[in-house]
Amino acid sequence: MQEIVIVDGYNIIGAWPELRKLKDVELEQARDLLIQMLADYQAYSGARVYLVFDAHQVPGLGGRYDQNKLHIEYTREKETADELIERLVGELRGRRKLVYVATSDMTEQHVVFGLGALRLPARELLVKVRQSQQEVRQQIDRGGASARNTVASNMSEEMRQLFEKWRRDK
Repeated sequence: MQEIVIVDGYNIIGAWPELRKLKDVELEQARDLLIQMLADYQAYSGARVYLVFDAHQVPGLGGRYDQNKLHIEYTREKETADELIERLVGELRGRRKLVYVATSDMTEQHVVFGLGALRLPARELLVKVRQSQQEVRQQIDRGGASARNTVASNMSEEMRQLFEKWRRDK
């Protein structure tokens, strides 16, 4: 079953404490940090993540971009993030797909639920992202130097001895 997460970008920025503080200083940095966090989450979880930003107040913007394998969508002129999210739910839902919409907007949660998506409150997504970050750190800590993927670590003992003999014979 493929898991798809559609994220209401500005809603999440306003809901997550770290991003909310950063937004007050520099909105672009908050956006970039959210993109990085979700790209890492996508890489770890295997879910396909779509990040939607509302650009309905900025004429001429809109479009789809891929950054760090993350699907980023900006709304078209006079289109809201909610409208784009609802359109994406319609396009992406199907057999063997679980579509989640991450937003703390209760009205939008009810609408997308009616369209067949599952709701993922902002706080719950934050818990999932932090948990994946923690698990990655633990895997790195456990792996240490032995987790390095070197040629020697993938070689038989016979081959290692042969190469060592060649090295010493020079």
